Amino acid sequence: MNVRRLIPTAALAGAAALAVPALTACSGTSSAGAADGRLAVTASFYPMQFLAEQIGGDRVQVTSLTKPGVEPHDLEITPKQTAQLGESDVVLYLKGLQPAVDEAVAQAGVKNTVDAATLTKLDAHGAGGHDHEGAHGEEAGHSEEAGHSEGDGHGHGEAGGDPHVWLDPAKYAEIAKGVGAALEKADPGHAADYRKNTGELVGKLTALDTEFKDGLKNTATRTFITTHAAFGYLAERYGLDQEGISGVDPESEPSPARMKELQERARKENVTTVFFETLASDKTAKSLAADTGLKTDVLDPLEGITGKSQGADYFEVMRSNLKNLQKALGAK
Repeated sequence: MNVRRLIPTAALAGAAALAVPALTACSGTSSAGAADGRLAVTASFYPMQFLAEQIGGDRVQVTSLTKPGVEPHDLEITPKQTAQLGESDVVLYLKGLQPAVDEAVAQAGVKNTVDAATLTKLDAHGAGGHDHEGAHGEEAGHSEEAGHSEGDGHGHGEAGGDPHVWLDPAKYAEIAKGVGAALEKADPGHAADYRKNTGELVGKLTALDTEFKDGLKNTATRTFITTHAAFGYLAERYGLDQEGISGVDPESEPSPARMKELQERARKENVTTVFFETLASDKTAKSLAADTGLKTDVLDPLEGITGKSQGADYFEVMRSNLKNLQKALGAK
């Protein structure tokens, strides 16, 4: 597996994209412009697909560029998929997460294209803790010592953006609103349906945000260790500190210094668990856990749903993540 880069998300793509009727989704079937009158929507990967399906309902035909089980960062686009993109009514993607998709979208020249990275504010997060400048209001009181990061193995580029925004339900809701507006503009005849579906989805995401806030309010520790440093937004939102074993590549070998640092932090912060994920090897997690006497468990970055996922959709997997976090952090 290639290095899983927190490739800089181009938040600079401009809020102008909000006004563009673009959206992509996926269902795994091929979309060559829906012949039955539905909008043909192409999504780059699962979090974008889920929004398109939830908001579009039976008014859209959704296709995903990333098949279930494929690690999104590693995706390579075929000429057939590039051609399919060009036939889409709407394309929804997250610029900076998947370089191959960014290139294909540029080549396809689809008019109705929305970059989800322009629909919410992006922050920079490293392997050790998170950036505090973009903290969200009452959740901003996090330990400053968590700001260190050794060997992230990635750059944040000009925008300094961590693309994993969908793991924060509040930010995901902001993106949902932008997607809803895009579909309304692309298919004004069914705007009322898209508006209604968007409202229902945002309501569910708001309720999920409340579940996380309440469920993680009182815990024995605020620090969690994970192989994939994808949970910066989630940590920031709920006052937690994320510690990535080796930056954003869950299969790379962390340096001895980083391992020692994490062992010391685990003891100091009463960390009980090292998290790994379903789409990547658990080798580094098990190695650190064995050296420190810690347990291992799953924290899913929700980049795709497979038979190994702890849930059938975004909400089920996020609630599994919450349950696993509560157990690991000693929620009271």
